[in-house]
Amino acid sequence: MRRRLFLLGFALCAALAACAPVMVAQQGAAAVVYKTVRTPTGPLRLAVTESGRGKPILLLHGFATSSYTWQGIMPHLARKNRVIAVDLRGFGASDKPLDDKYSVFDQADVIQAFIEQEKLKDLTIVGHSFGGGVTLALALRAKGVLRSRIRNIVLVDSVAYKQPLPIFFRMLQVPGLAEVGMALVPPEVQSAQGLKLAYYDHEKITERAITEYASPLHSPAAKHALVKTVEQIMPPNIDEIALSYRTIRVPTLVVWCQEDKVVPSVFGQRLKADIPTAELVMFSKCGHMPQEEKPAETARAIEAFLARH
Repeated sequence: MRRRLFLLGFALCAALAACAPVMVAQQGAAAVVYKTVRTPTGPLRLAVTESGRGKPILLLHGFATSSYTWQGIMPHLARKNRVIAVDLRGFGASDKPLDDKYSVFDQADVIQAFIEQEKLKDLTIVGHSFGGGVTLALALRAKGVLRSRIRNIVLVDSVAYKQPLPIFFRMLQVPGLAEVGMALVPPEVQSAQGLKLAYYDHEKITERAITEYASPLHSPAAKHALVKTVEQIMPPNIDEIALSYRTIRVPTLVVWCQEDKVVPSVFGQRLKADIPTAELVMFSKCGHMPQEEKPAETARAIEAFLARH
């Protein structure tokens, strides 16, 4: 019985880790600071990595990771822009409250408060995976309170539509089961197995990346945030939300990997069709995280998009 529990926990956590981009150790010249934001649920300290000057670009990372995922493209974008990467609520070095406010809408509330507090205007928001879902939520608000602030959005292998969840995700939504799986499998094992699922080119997976990616999972608060995010990963009204994408009017770049096993490329094509202003860039020979596997190409695609808009 114990062996079966171990194998189940291993499979659960490997699948969980697959949906997140890798964290890397170095941030180059980028400065990491902490900023306390007044959110609807109270003050929250966010870890913010910033470099460059110019029109602002806000980077929102994917599920179960942090701003480290952007280190490969930040130097490129910072040559002409002020680039700001934020660790989402519950992830990276940001605060991890022990509550259930971890949906894309809860995260959008936090980021909106950050945008308003920092007085960001003429803003491009780049969101990957779960962070793409947060970006979509903010773009839908650009018709109202954020109208004067958001200029463009970039969606990178983004969650956006109802799709079949892996059986392991469904198991993680069962009370108690996630805790069992995460307790039985070391974070470093979760990381290594997850990256093999998430990367197209396994040669790009490094020991340092595995270590950096695994480190937050040693924190009970981070595990709590992870579980609460999984529980709400698919909004109950997702079909209704998807219908509203046609109302998005800000210029939109959709960046995807052809070999994405987490959010298949068909969803990138669907976003291109559903958002009237959308352009699509599709990379071959990469998995769920082009900003990690193809950082130079991803940065060039964003730079070219910004030059047109």
